[in-house]
Amino acid sequence: MDFDLTKEQKMIRKEVRKFAQKEIAPIAGDLDEKEEFSQELTRKMGEIGLFGMFVSEEYEGQGMDYLSYIIAVEEVARIDGSQAATIAAGNSLGIGPLYYFGTEEQKKRYLPALCRGERLWGFGLTEPTAGSDAGGSKTTAVLDGNEWVINGSKIFITNAACDMTMGVTVQAKTGVRDNGKPEYTCFLVEADTPGFKAIPMHKKMMWRASNTAELYFDDVRVPKENILGSQGDGFHQMLKTLDGGRLSIGSMGLGGAQGAFDLALAYAKEREQFGQPISKFQAIAFKLADCATEIECGRNLLYKACRLRDNKKPFEKIAAMGKLYCSELMGRVANHAVQIHGGYGLMKEYNVERFYRDQKLLDIGEGTSEVQRLVISRYIGC
Repeated sequence: MDFDLTKEQKMIRKEVRKFAQKEIAPIAGDLDEKEEFSQELTRKMGEIGLFGMFVSEEYEGQGMDYLSYIIAVEEVARIDGSQAATIAAGNSLGIGPLYYFGTEEQKKRYLPALCRGERLWGFGLTEPTAGSDAGGSKTTAVLDGNEWVINGSKIFITNAACDMTMGVTVQAKTGVRDNGKPEYTCFLVEADTPGFKAIPMHKKMMWRASNTAELYFDDVRVPKENILGSQGDGFHQMLKTLDGGRLSIGSMGLGGAQGAFDLALAYAKEREQFGQPISKFQAIAFKLADCATEIECGRNLLYKACRLRDNKKPFEKIAAMGKLYCSELMGRVANHAVQIHGGYGLMKEYNVERFYRDQKLLDIGEGTSEVQRLVISRYIGC
């Protein structure tokens, strides 16, 4: 098996790393402190092609493989989790369902602006009482003539409540199947639809510079043609979307781990105690060696899942493993990185503090670590 990246993939890593260091790194801490979502920075990320990377050029996407997209998210996460979240959610959760399940008319209507990074799209699944139990959604949609009437709410939805938001995909219960289980359907709701309200959420511990929203649907009327795919396909679409989203979260964990490691290694080489850099002490050197080893393992696992996906082979089990491992990997590395920084690691003046906070979402978002273990256990026959 060839583990080398292609010439194009190496170029993507180089260019995105250069962009992240030049454009994101100088302002990431300030945006985090202010809890400020930057439209300017988001548009810049769009201008260099970070949205719609896996979408065909027909819809103004980049036409790249999924691994290239994951590498790009990894490199942004290496500098800042908030901007990586904007990219990851914008692609796998916003653009993905439209691209894979939308009608030709829906694709042409929404994808070009989303792929250019001019607009954003949310993915409404999680509800106040339905997190891991996505099948427990209470949001409903009832057919009234040629329109569907949606009522309910969603929470913790990325990219869904800023001036750039074009709309959201929302899963709603549309009936009961013959086996007694709920029927779910996905609908496309544009941001200016009457009765639809999106409210930004603040006072977050992590991803403070990303846009997170609560969504409310009060007799929101959408035409029949706003169904994504077919009636009753909603739950299947959401599960497929989350399979790809796990790779995005995994890449954020991998990139975040690399970023925290880079900070710790640089600090350990500069910080002197007892007359020498602390990197020379075995206790510190072994921490860094363990981190480097685990990052290499995580990268190989996650990239394997992407290569399976790109080659149209079953990837779901490895994706769950990659999401689980890389999410928790960043936690271990960030913890070591703060420890290596000592008291300075607890201060906002040092970026490692932000990495430590940003990691926790990865254990929870797009399927908690507990759910990933459940998914994996089912694949291995438990």
